Amino acid sequence: MIEASHGHLKQTLAQSLLLRGNSDFADMPLYRRFVAEIVGRANAGRRRELEIKRPLLTPLPPRRTTDFEEDLVTVTRSGGFLLRRVFYTVPSRLIGHRLRVRIYDDRIECFLGGEPVLTLPRGRAPQGRAMRSRTVHVVDYRHVIHALRRKPHALLNLVYRDQLFPRTAFRNTWDALIAAEPPRIACRIMVGLLALAHERACEAELADQLELILAAGERPDLNALQTQFAPASSCLPHVTVALPSAVAYDALLSNHAVEVSA
Repeated sequence: MIEASHGHLKQTLAQSLLLRGNSDFADMPLYRRFVAEIVGRANAGRRRELEIKRPLLTPLPPRRTTDFEEDLVTVTRSGGFLLRRVFYTVPSRLIGHRLRVRIYDDRIECFLGGEPVLTLPRGRAPQGRAMRSRTVHVVDYRHVIHALRRKPHALLNLVYRDQLFPRTAFRNTWDALIAAEPPRIACRIMVGLLALAHERACEAELADQLELILAAGERPDLNALQTQFAPASSCLPHVTVALPSAVAYDALLSNHAVEVSA
């Protein structure tokens, strides 16, 4: 019965996607909401029976069942690890460490010993024999920007370069730079922009500014953007310290000596 119900649900989802016209969703929460609506409609006819049996249901166990798989990975010198044909980048401080990874449906959680250190969105390798040699990359530019700053030209032939850009504006900026500038200069500017987004925590604001620059048919000026997004200078208060004269200390010590002798 359970397998039959599961098959019916899969068929209902497939038909609902056909009626929807496509299977593209902006993010996982939207897809989950879509599935919840389908399941809710399917369970609506059983609501009466459920209410009859609800008083007889026992409490849920204090701990949820294990809904993840575990694996062990080692972070390589490249600043990441390979798990089920998916390469994940991690902070450089974890290079050389062995991590225990919990694999959920939509994310992976990384543990160093018993301490949780990182949560990443789960990537999925393409299916099919022709796609088995392909590796999917789940990349966070914050994890590798420090290494790129030491060797900006490495951006040119980086395997996961296309996944490195956090927003479309950054990808479009790279396309404009590599088309108009020598590769070495284009890499230096692009790495500088990513570093600026990370260090000043201005990824969204910088992306908006880059879109305006590209729409005007111009190329970004790294120095100007660094000045624009520089932290606001704060004026320190002027503190005047008045130092007492040494005579005051002599008088204080003299009074103390008189009190002790008394």
